[in-house]
Amino acid sequence: MHKNYLTVEEAGEYLNTGVRFVRRLIAERRIAFHKVGAHVRLTVADLDAFVQSGRVEPVTVRWSGGRVVA
Repeated sequence: MHKNYLTVEEAGEYLNTGVRFVRRLIAERRIAFHKVGAHVRLTVADLDAFVQSGRVEPVTVRWSGGRVVA
């Protein structure tokens, strides 16, 4: 069964981080989440979007004599 919403603990496992990190993301409003009564739920799509937003593209540099050549 594919779950649409994950608990904070499950989100931590999905991101391979601790629960504290996920809770901090929620407290700082750095990640989208849903409130279901007193419970917080996160979608896998929102977690993937958060991870993609932190993606850093590689840079191609040329070196010559230990220095970067433009």
